[in-house]
Amino acid sequence: QVQLVESGGGLVQPGGSLKLSCAVYGTSLPFDRVEWYRRALGKQRELVVAVGSGGSPNYADSVTGRFTISRDTGKNTASLRMDSLKPEDTAVYYCRFIHAWLGDYWGQGTQVTVSS
Repeated sequence: QVQLVESGGGLVQPGGSLKLSCAVYGTSLPFDRVEWYRRALGKQRELVVAVGSGGSPNYADSVTGRFTISRDTGKNTASLRMDSLKPEDTAVYYCRFIHAWLGDYWGQGTQVTVSS
């Protein structure tokens, strides 16, 4: 059974940094696409960044220049480095891995709170 496990959320002051990680368990097949989403309280889910195999990441305007995605296709892991965090970045963050025929899988979500 394929599972995605996230880690790395927490509480950080405005201007601080956090790194989220996501790892695939249950298969060694490389995934085609990795996405990070977030959902703030009372708001709709937002796509933060997406990257396909061999492609360049596409970031939401709200995080461009502050967030950086990285992935290790061989290890089936991905991370989201978040710098210059703002209170409006507070949300539950989810990773999503997509495979052409395995389907798509979601992490369990990790809370990021930016507050002084």
